[in-house]
Amino acid sequence: MTERVDIVARYGVPREVKFCKRCTISNQRPRIVFDEEGICGACRYAEYKRSIDWEQREDELADLCQKFRKKRGYDVIVPCSGGKDGSFTAHYLKVRHAMTPLTCTWAPNVYTDIGRQNLENFIDVGGFDHVLGRANGNANRKLVRLGFERIGDPFQSFIYGQTNFPLTIAVKYDVPLLMYGENGEVEYGGDMKNAYRPTRDIEDHEKHYFSGVTPESLIESGLTERDIEAYMAPSMKEIEAVGIEIHFMGYYHFWDPQENFYYAIEHTGFQPNPLRSEGTYSKYASLDDQIDGFHYYMAYIKFGIGRATSDSAHEIRDGKITREEGIALVRRFDGEFPRRYFQVFLDYTGLTEEEFYRIVDSWRGEHIWEDRGGNRGWELKSPIWAMEEEESA
Repeated sequence: MTERVDIVARYGVPREVKFCKRCTISNQRPRIVFDEEGICGACRYAEYKRSIDWEQREDELADLCQKFRKKRGYDVIVPCSGGKDGSFTAHYLKVRHAMTPLTCTWAPNVYTDIGRQNLENFIDVGGFDHVLGRANGNANRKLVRLGFERIGDPFQSFIYGQTNFPLTIAVKYDVPLLMYGENGEVEYGGDMKNAYRPTRDIEDHEKHYFSGVTPESLIESGLTERDIEAYMAPSMKEIEAVGIEIHFMGYYHFWDPQENFYYAIEHTGFQPNPLRSEGTYSKYASLDDQIDGFHYYMAYIKFGIGRATSDSAHEIRDGKITREEGIALVRRFDGEFPRRYFQVFLDYTGLTEEEFYRIVDSWRGEHIWEDRGGNRGWELKSPIWAMEEEESA
């Protein structure tokens, strides 16, 4: 029997699984908060968004742009992979506020054809200067495997680069304003400390994005300082010398991923995937990386929260679907195995199928999963549809 990680102790999640009364998210998402009425922080924030004076926020954005606009050079760094959200943010700043963005991308582990094409369309159709960063392939393969084994997330090396590379570019080009799209902590559920302000503290990166495991801490696992150099952030001294401020477009503009999708199609040549993304029902989010599906699959393994749960929860908050529709979508698609690129994943990490499944099973939270044996195998102890049926009985 594979020894399993204590998910409750590791991530501080509750042992009793409960679901938000408005959406499909559970209290197993790290850092999420539920109020006394059983409503998650992301749903409360979605409610709050509808009370905001967005014309006033647009004026605040205009003032921010005026503050950071330069006579020459770049005015703002916008991280963008060519996807819908970064494309909207960069284009909106350029056209609506006459800013000159320098866009940057931390490269996926293994590009998909549609991901690479959307980036090229963004640069050529949208008309943006762009910097692409990537680490050497040997080091990245080691980090992907280490992330899978030690953190239960093969995407961890990508998260290091995605988080730190824009800071490196901001320092290199002496651009103080760094504009992201949404604040994932408040839009999807997490630490609400930044819910009512436009900025993010750089000091929160380790807690919010690195699962307590920094690139430096992996040196003991057979990596050298040179191996991890590309993933590192500039020093705080360098960051403070430039005066970098991280802002969120979602603070200044009503954030709606589906509307961003339509905007990006019209203005930057964005194209959805012709195939449905495994594990969910959509075709237009997180399309860039062939390893992407294993990041979402491992969230399902660790927390019982798969890709369809995250997508449906946001669309319920946005008023696109009902909670009942969301539950049906979760029941149908959540936890679907990302088989399309399974062999790519095994080849990239050097794992055998046996090793892969052993690692997966080691990350199954004991309060979430039960091995029922036989043809049934692993099953969720408390899926949302079963809990809803019990409550309504």
